[in-house]
Formats: sequence, C-alpha cells, structure tokens
Amino acid sequence: MKQILVINPILYTSETNEIPRVQSIKDTMIYALCLGFVKKGHRVTLIAAMDYQPVVEEQYDFPVVWMKTIWHSIFQPRCFPYMPKLRRFLKSHREFECIISSEMFATWSYTAARVCPEKTIIWHELAKHNNMLHKLPSRVWYGAVASLLMRRVTVVPRSKAAADFIGRYAKNVSDMQIDHGVNVEEMKLLGAAEKKNQFAVVSQLIERKRIDRTIDSFAAFWRQGHRDYRLYIIGSGDKEEALKEQVKRLGIEEAVIFGGRRTHEELIPVVAQSKALLVSTEKDNNMVSIAESIAVGTPVVTTPVPYNAYDIAREQLGIVQDNWNQETLEQICIENERYCANCAAYRDKLTNVYCAEQFLQVMEKFRLG
Repeated sequence: MKQILVINPILYTSETNEIPRVQSIKDTMIYALCLGFVKKGHRVTLIAAMDYQPVVEEQYDFPVVWMKTIWHSIFQPRCFPYMPKLRRFLKSHREFECIISSEMFATWSYTAARVCPEKTIIWHELAKHNNMLHKLPSRVWYGAVASLLMRRVTVVPRSKAAADFIGRYAKNVSDMQIDHGVNVEEMKLLGAAEKKNQFAVVSQLIERKRIDRTIDSFAAFWRQGHRDYRLYIIGSGDKEEALKEQVKRLGIEEAVIFGGRRTHEELIPVVAQSKALLVSTEKDNNMVSIAESIAVGTPVVTTPVPYNAYDIAREQLGIVQDNWNQETLEQICIENERYCANCAAYRDKLTNVYCAEQFLQVMEKFRLG
C-alpha cells in the first residue's frame, strides 16, 4: 500500500473569474483518478483550491484538503491559482511516497518540484503555450523555470500532443501517456442494438464549443429522411438563448431537446442511448465527456481539436473530421455497430483503476515511492 498525494487545485473549468459553485465534485476527473487508487488499496489525499469547494458538505472516499488561494489579481483561481500553505504542507507531511501534480505551467507543481522533486510526477495536459499576456509568461516558464528549476521531476503526458510539446522542455518524460480515467462501475455499457435514433451533446453552451455548427449539421441530416432522429443538448451557458433561436429559425424544434444542466447520473443514460456524442469544439484539451461516451459504448463524432481525438482516430472509436457535416452523421449511423463494438473493446483502458495502474507502473519505472 502506498500513500499518494494528488495536487489539483482547479477541479472544473470556468470561463470567467466568477467560478460557478457546484453541488458535488464527485463527477470530476480528478476525483475519479483518486478513487482508482483507493480501489487498488492505496491511501490517497487530494489537495484542491478552496474556490472550488461545493456549496454543500460532502462525504468523500478519501481525505480532501481545501487550501485558500491569494493575490487573485495576479494568480487567478480559474487558471493560475497560488496556495501559499502548500509548501509548509509538503514539508510537514513526509509520509507521502508519491505526489501527482497537474500541469507543468503551475505554481503548485513548481512548489512540489522544489520541495520534493524525487517524489513528484507532473501529469501534463497542455500541448501549446498558454495565451496569457501574448504567451510570454508561458514561454519563459517552459524555457527557463521548467527546464532548469523543475528538471528533476517525472512528467507523464496525458496525450500524444502533450508528449510532443512537453518533450521539448522536460527531461524525465514518461513514454507512457495516461488519459483521464472514468468510474465505469457507475456506467452501463450499451451495444448498438440498444441505441435509439438520437445524438447527444454534453457541453457548456458557449462560443468556442460551436454548438451552432452541430445544430446546422443535424438539421441537414434531419431533413434528409431522418425525421425520427432527435438531438439532445445537455448543458447551459451564455449562448443558450441564441441556440434556441437558431433551432426555431431552422424549423427543427420538435427534433432538438435542450436538457439544461443535469447531474452526472442524469446525463450518462442519455449519452449511452445515443448513436454518437457530437463535438464541434474550436478549443479544448482532453475532454472527459469523450472518455465517458466511449466507456458507455457510444462512439464520438468530433473535430481534431480535442487531444483525445488522436485515440478516437487510431482506435476507430468514432469519426474525427474537420467541419464534419450531415454526411458524417449518416456514416456514423450506417457503421454504428462497428464503432460501438470498438468502444466496448476499448472501455477497460478508460477506467480509473486502469489509470491508477498506469501511474503505479510509472512510479516503479522511475523508482518513485
């Protein structure tokens, strides 16, 4: 049994500095990872920023330490938080055999790298420079801070794109890429025969997600002899009213259902029953919704933008295509049985337990813990 510390201040994405408060963190990616270690019989502790603490008190499967962030005008909690008590915590808690910290370009990862580099794994997702201040801080960080002051840590990329990027700056980069794991025990796998004539979108309804393109493609598909199909759009955001107006303008109100923000337990069955999860995003990293869709046997139609699009194309878990359209939706329906079978075969590689096992292999290889 190992004692593992996971440092992940940002538990979910916020588009603005007004971080939305949630009822639970149990559906977040990092909670799933921690739970994977627990299932393997290890002790894990999670450190997160207090800004992301749920509005109601929860009971967790492992200790969660909420840390206060400061100097928000410089270290914005939504993207670059600073937790001053982290250094003291690391120095006073030497019982942890391994520390997993999210991202190289991060104040908390720098702290871990300086205090206990021999124990630290940085789980790195980004595959390009951060746009903050015209990318200047990011270039300085990777070029000087990461390559010189953080050179002793082990780095595990979350995708091939992340591996190609961070390999230019870090020394000890694992050749094993570890994607986000999901808690498949709570997700029922459905085969092609159990799918309904519907597609699903699970997303914030914001500009960069380009839900408008998805609606346009579905409208063309619907008019071409598929009027029994439905499109479920689950999520909320500042583009919701504009998207509803678009649906009305296209005359497809009967075929598009806006589900609003739903709990994890409510949205997963909708995805599981769909022919495909539809993604039109212009800017994203690894998308947990994609991993969850594949885990329930639902293929994905996506642009090449998400980093896990590489795995979708390689393993034939759906269709990756720039500016996909109604013909793409036709194809995913015609070959749905094959794509669903591929998703079912790949499911075990997406579990949080498999993710934890991969980290344990990295620890052994780099002699951590």
